[in-house]
Amino acid sequence: MVDEQEKLLPIANVGRIMKLILPPSAKISKEAKQTIQECASEFISFVTGEASDKCHKENRKTVNGDDICWALSSLGFDDYAEAIVRYLHKYREHESERANCKQQTSKARNVTGRHDHEDKVEGEDDDDDDDEGSCHTDSQRGKGITSTCHRHPAPLEFRIIDRNETSPS
Repeated sequence: MVDEQEKLLPIANVGRIMKLILPPSAKISKEAKQTIQECASEFISFVTGEASDKCHKENRKTVNGDDICWALSSLGFDDYAEAIVRYLHKYREHESERANCKQQTSKARNVTGRHDHEDKVEGEDDDDDDDEGSCHTDSQRGKGITSTCHRHPAPLEFRIIDRNETSPS
């Protein structure tokens, strides 16, 4: 049997998110954190359950972001669905740019004949995954290959928008 705590979001993460929203001087009781933890966990289970049912009916085993957006809409959480659709679109754009960047870096290395185990500078990291989307080519090591993949993407964030505000066109 699954322990009740294993079904819940980590309380430290819940508390951290709560602190981001509240003023810096606000104090949050343990009971408040636990209540939000239970509510948020139940909400996630509710939405993913609906998405999972859809996948089951379609004979699919994997729930994806589009399924979550569909579930939010079908359950009446249209405002959340719209925000998640925008976030999912930006996330996919970022992942596509990142894949293209890695592909360019790989091509640049193939042109120079450099392999990951060659020409390693002391202290250099072989793993490109922890660079948050930045790609480095041999041009940074003086080999003359240039790349356009040196920008770091802006972090994706959600903002609370007042319904009375006019949205920028």
